[in-house]
Amino acid sequence: MHEQALKPEIKLRQFEGPLDLLLHLIEKNDVDIYDIPISTITSQYMNYIESMKEFDMELASDFLVMGATLVSIKSRMMLPGMQAALGGSGEDAIDPREELVISLMRYKRCRVFANDLKDRRERFDGARYRYASTAKQLGIKINPAEQSFSKDEFNDAVALINERNEHRFTDITSKIKHILRRDKLSVKERIKSIWRSITGKGKILFSSLFGKKTEKIDRVVSFLAVLELVRDNKINVEQERNFGEISIEEKKV
Repeated sequence: MHEQALKPEIKLRQFEGPLDLLLHLIEKNDVDIYDIPISTITSQYMNYIESMKEFDMELASDFLVMGATLVSIKSRMMLPGMQAALGGSGEDAIDPREELVISLMRYKRCRVFANDLKDRRERFDGARYRYASTAKQLGIKINPAEQSFSKDEFNDAVALINERNEHRFTDITSKIKHILRRDKLSVKERIKSIWRSITGKGKILFSSLFGKKTEKIDRVVSFLAVLELVRDNKINVEQERNFGEISIEEKKV
């Protein structure tokens, strides 16, 4: 291999660690990182380790650990039935290369980020933040805008504001009148109305006292009126079940 012709010192400086070397071998062989030919990559990796025998083994310890990992993965890949299992559906088979691929992808991502940060540092090294300068500091003279007053424009603006406020006041007044009109129906008046509705007519249903589009406040007032008539012992009220229909009947004297 080309790497064997280089000196060990140069090789160690080429690669920052075992993952860096593995990624280099994968890219050099132009193979899919998700389908690593583990036998070929392991052989090339071990050739690199062989060239480091005479170098400081403390520095090469990480490379040796990765070499042992590759050999272990290679041996597991050679187990009977492993290739057939991986070549099939793969649902039950666990690929021995899976953890290695994940580590390589993480390292590749970190390397991309590191290169980007390095490029940014080289591009913006020496840049300094500068506060914005005022026109006076830059020697620029700014002529103030002419201030003119038009009596007609002022009166038109005041008239426009008054017109807008009048519309708002009208809307608010309309809402207030609607609320007052809605609450105008008192319990006392509703008692008289219900009494007229049931006198001499036998049983009637509570729901028949008002139409389908009656507001909720009218229903509440009507219910309170019925309770007042019951308390005055003027009507009989029946309800067969909870939340069922309420029947009302004039009480016989």
